[in-house]
Amino acid sequence: MSFSLDRRYADRLEEFTDRSRFLIDLVLAAALMGCATLGSALTLPGADPPDRDNIGVALMGASCLALLKHRTHPRTALVITALCTVVAVSRGYLVTPLLLAPVMGALYWLATQTDRRTTRLYGLTTIAATTLAAVFADSMDHLSLLIRTIGPVFWLLLPLVTGKATQVRRAYLKSVQARAEHAERTREEEARLRVAEERMRIARDLHDVVAHHLALANAQAGTAAHLTRTDPAQAHRILTDLTATTSSALRELKATVGVLRQPDDPEAPLAPTPGLDQLPDLVAACASAGLTVTVTTEGPPGALDPGVDLTAYRIVQEALTNVSKHAGVDTARIRLAYADSHLTITVTDDGSGSGGGSGTAPPGRAGGTCRGFGLIGMRERAQSVGGVLSAGHRPEGGFEVTTDLPLRPRPRTPQPEGEPTP
Repeated sequence: MSFSLDRRYADRLEEFTDRSRFLIDLVLAAALMGCATLGSALTLPGADPPDRDNIGVALMGASCLALLKHRTHPRTALVITALCTVVAVSRGYLVTPLLLAPVMGALYWLATQTDRRTTRLYGLTTIAATTLAAVFADSMDHLSLLIRTIGPVFWLLLPLVTGKATQVRRAYLKSVQARAEHAERTREEEARLRVAEERMRIARDLHDVVAHHLALANAQAGTAAHLTRTDPAQAHRILTDLTATTSSALRELKATVGVLRQPDDPEAPLAPTPGLDQLPDLVAACASAGLTVTVTTEGPPGALDPGVDLTAYRIVQEALTNVSKHAGVDTARIRLAYADSHLTITVTDDGSGSGGGSGTAPPGRAGGTCRGFGLIGMRERAQSVGGVLSAGHRPEGGFEVTTDLPLRPRPRTPQPEGEPTP
């Protein structure tokens, strides 16, 4: 509480200082003028007082007036103040901190506003001139040479050191504030980046789920409509599979958007994360839509990281969806090749759409060119776990999607130069 009050008062004082700079400078100049006037009236015991012609007061007044320009012309203000002080000391005024108050103020402001080289040049010159004037001044005859030298040097070095310390402190506080602002901006940018990445992930999941199940449902409905009169039993079986397809779509949609729930939602997760262990169900769903899928496995299956497992499943799912929607054939092939550290997945077809081969589209499905974000999403998924994906027409006809995924996720690799983005 006390810290907050102190900070609030400090902020108010700083705001007042910024708004009323000339008024504050005028008050400081008047205070220094009072100190110099009092100092010009002091003498050592037994020493003759300086001339009572008020020349010292006039000199101190001129030096204090010059201090009003210390913010814009610190060098000029110091030169004028130093000359007036040297003249006053030379005329016999006693060298005291009160008499030196204006030149001490000028040295302090010079040290806080200029670089180290300028401070040394002007500061040491002022100290040397004032010390020489004090050594040869009549008012200092009663003191030893050492005292006449040490006194002015000490009192004039003090504001230089204090001013430089203040300058260093201001620079430190400014750097701390700059680092804090940079950290805040970096934190906000990182948060925005994470939000954008999460949105892209959810968009890919929604695209995969919706596109796949809607494509299967469309194919099943079209095939059932075609077989309604010629084979009612087969049409009834397909419609039954259609119900299972839509139910599966609803479950996956609920699981996908479940990440948007509040953390304190008491409801348990709706479904486990899909992976290659659910590949038989995916093949069966495609078969119910009239697409026969052959799966071939090479090498001993290795344990996949959950993220890689999900990525592999989604890539296969999207590739089969593209075959069902665009290839114009009723067969597709999946090849899973396991190696020591990576998994290669190849999905091929002999279609006339994306593949460019010959074939006739089964009822309920039509060929065409593959458009949209399917291939983009597959490539992004592969890159997110450190893998690569390529897709294109086969020389012998048809279309092929090949992805190489690590068994454990690696840092994302940039897209090879020259590779076309669908």
